[in-house]
Amino acid sequence: MALDGLNIAALVNELKEKLTDGRFLKIAQPETDELQITIKKSKEQYRLLLSADASLPLIYITEGSKTSPLTAPNFCMLLRKHLSNAKLIDVYQPGLERVVNFTLEHYNELGDLCHKFLIVELMGKHSNIIFTDASYDNGNLIPGKIIDSIKHISANVSSVREVLPGRDYFIPETSEKENPLNVKHEDFTKKISSVPLCSHKAIYTSYTGISPVAAQEICYRAGIDSDIPANALTPKELDALYNSFFDIMNIIIGKAFSPLMILSGNTPKDFNCFTMKIYNDLETKHFDSMSLLLERFYSEKNQITRIRQKSYDLRKIITTALEKDYKKYDIQLRQMKDTEKRDKFKVYGELLNAYGYSCKDGDKELKALNYYTNEEITIPMEPELSAKDNAKKYFEKYNKLKRTYEALKEIVIETNDSINHLESLLNSLDIAVTEDDLKELKEEMIQSGYIKRKGTDKKSKYKSRPFHYISSDGFHMYVGKNNLQNEELTFKVAGGGDWWFHSKTFPGSHVIVKADGKKLPDRTFEEAARLAAFYSKGKEQDKVEIDYIERKHVKKVAGAKPGFVIYHTNYSMAISPDISGIQQVD
Repeated sequence: MALDGLNIAALVNELKEKLTDGRFLKIAQPETDELQITIKKSKEQYRLLLSADASLPLIYITEGSKTSPLTAPNFCMLLRKHLSNAKLIDVYQPGLERVVNFTLEHYNELGDLCHKFLIVELMGKHSNIIFTDASYDNGNLIPGKIIDSIKHISANVSSVREVLPGRDYFIPETSEKENPLNVKHEDFTKKISSVPLCSHKAIYTSYTGISPVAAQEICYRAGIDSDIPANALTPKELDALYNSFFDIMNIIIGKAFSPLMILSGNTPKDFNCFTMKIYNDLETKHFDSMSLLLERFYSEKNQITRIRQKSYDLRKIITTALEKDYKKYDIQLRQMKDTEKRDKFKVYGELLNAYGYSCKDGDKELKALNYYTNEEITIPMEPELSAKDNAKKYFEKYNKLKRTYEALKEIVIETNDSINHLESLLNSLDIAVTEDDLKELKEEMIQSGYIKRKGTDKKSKYKSRPFHYISSDGFHMYVGKNNLQNEELTFKVAGGGDWWFHSKTFPGSHVIVKADGKKLPDRTFEEAARLAAFYSKGKEQDKVEIDYIERKHVKKVAGAKPGFVIYHTNYSMAISPDISGIQQVD
């Protein structure tokens, strides 16, 4: 979800309540496109983060702090000059634009009371932080001329608006979008029904501040397929769409915000300032404030992105090795299929020896009774060779294919084991969440010979820990993040009476449930199986078959790769890889 106008409205409401009448105590610019402002209000201090990052523009109150450069950038110095100890008298959002205006008052060098605006535009690659003078419009303070901005935009960059010192500030109107907070029923139905676009697109292209996901939510609440063309909707459907639209606008007008994060498993998928019924099948986590929600959502998203970036080299090594093994395996299977003819050649040789006396010189074939099947077969012969020599040639072919089969049988097993191991490494990369997880995985790859150990790659114990969950019945459940952890969980952490879970057909994590001498309820079995399904390569399937057994029946094969085990007489269940509702312990 983009930080759209609806979510910005919730954020502005929070900033207005907490920061109005506070004073700017410190101003820092830790990044080229980011400000961190400490605001003091009564006995409280708040740290406000303003980011105009093109890929991730944000505003939120945070308890964290970033290191500032030794020499403050010019924009930061300018703000310090004008706004040190300035009083924040208002925070507002023009319409439902993705813009937040901070109205400030301060005294200049002559002791005169002055007003300024610090404007944060959260518009993707067009994001900016702009510092302006103030002017009046019908007695109301509005932004005036631009004093400076964190990004300078010249006419060469934008034909719509220059953002340079001395220019008048205005919000560019690049479309004919209307403010959705003031829309009447008749105007809404008339406008939407005239748009030749799918319904949700008609909404977000017609009204300010509504993201595509929010528009889909409006359609969903109205019981309308969001892909149906808006100009094909019936009057009844248009009425339902307006009612849904009006309900959401009332949340914004009435400030009935409910900040929440939508989770897909443990991964943040989306966020919003009101309940998203379109995500009814996913887990939601509620927050006390939009700031806390945004900070948590983007920090977790950033962590996942950062881990993906750091794992690139490891992933490339694994996928390259996998591609080689896949090709090798295909060739080996074709060669194995060719060896299936070996028994036929043996029979040909035996029958030629048995019935060859009836052959004449120059015969190209022999028809004989196959005494193994009691059926007549035709045996091709080379006419220049005798029956005995033809038999000898067939026995030679048989022996050659037999030797090939015996050799390939072991090689195919080795190649298949290598593929399974590499796929398990890839699964471990997919579920890694910390740098220590990656370090432990790299250690396994070094031990397996995929990476050569360098002088800096000293073998050591990393802080990577398995995932830890608590079942609904209070049992502790542990999930290995990689093969080394899988082996440690299974053979060191788990006792013989604990329960072990693993995907039957896909590479994945070992899941251990600590039974503590108690009988596990069915619900705990199901939750542990769901974890095993989710943390496997089959997590995108509707159902995954999971094997489970008491740990004492799981054995390690001598010389096998870490985490590879054998077991017999296990139980199985097919279950959905959905872990929503299962409590994770940090």
